[in-house]
Amino acid sequence: MKLPRLLQSSSSKGVKYEQQALAFLKKQGLLLICQNFYCRFGEIDLIMSDQDTLVFIEVRFRKNQQYGGAIASITPQKQKKLIKTAKHYLSLLDNEPYCRFDVIAISDENTAPQWVQDAFQEN
Repeated sequence: MKLPRLLQSSSSKGVKYEQQALAFLKKQGLLLICQNFYCRFGEIDLIMSDQDTLVFIEVRFRKNQQYGGAIASITPQKQKKLIKTAKHYLSLLDNEPYCRFDVIAISDENTAPQWVQDAFQEN
């Protein structure tokens, strides 16, 4: 039985768009290392390898461009949280590789995701 639209959890929508982003990035040659890394500081949607670079990826969906769209929804506070979570992840590794933060912005199910590499830097 299909649930009415209002009763579907937003997390199931999030999983759908993360899977879409993952498929897109795999086609670009990236390799999945971890999906939905959680720690006390926050969550990182996807952690992937792009050759010798470790990539922390935030997946954002917005159905319209109101208020700036998906990319604009990653506030400085959200960036700080992602950086802190990434630092925790890196502390678990033996060697710290070169890293970057990317964003996959999805605004329409029928349109290719927008991939912003090096979307923000650690300050």
